[in-house]
Amino acid sequence: MTDSNDLELVELFQKGNETSFNELVRRYQEKVYWIARRFVNDHDQADDIVQEVFVKVYSALKYFRGKSSVYTWLYRITVNVALNTIRKQRIKDFVRIDEFFEKADDDKEQPDAIFEKDEQQKLVEEAIATLPEKQKAVFILRYHEELSYEEISFILKTSVGGLKANYYHAAKKIGEYINRAHRTRQI
Repeated sequence: MTDSNDLELVELFQKGNETSFNELVRRYQEKVYWIARRFVNDHDQADDIVQEVFVKVYSALKYFRGKSSVYTWLYRITVNVALNTIRKQRIKDFVRIDEFFEKADDDKEQPDAIFEKDEQQKLVEEAIATLPEKQKAVFILRYHEELSYEEISFILKTSVGGLKANYYHAAKKIGEYINRAHRTRQI
């Protein structure tokens, strides 16, 4: 069954084959976890989100019509559950965005360089945590998940133009936050 594509698994599930759902969970559980983890930055909360996502998927899978890929559909559900979790608990957790920092060519980085990179990472995480929910979601999905604006539009049910504006404002706010932090440290 592992060779079946996602739509075949959905069709099998819709015909009563429960093991096809287990295969979808096996294929996507880790990806769903990491999406959730980037939103909440907490292992236990991410695990709870994964469970909630797959409960929702199990209930809704019989209605899935294939207008999007299963993967994109799972992204949408995961993002919505993660945002709802944040709203319910009023959490302002940090989100890791490793792409902002170039990997060192030399594995033997100096302690000062390691400390500086950690400080920069913390600043970026703090800046992202201050963003409004919509800008935070767009920023995470665009840069960390490397999704196209069209995919994000489908997931968040927003126009591509609106997403681009949200991203622009998010990036601007992150830059301003980091610049302010650097100025206050130098004074």
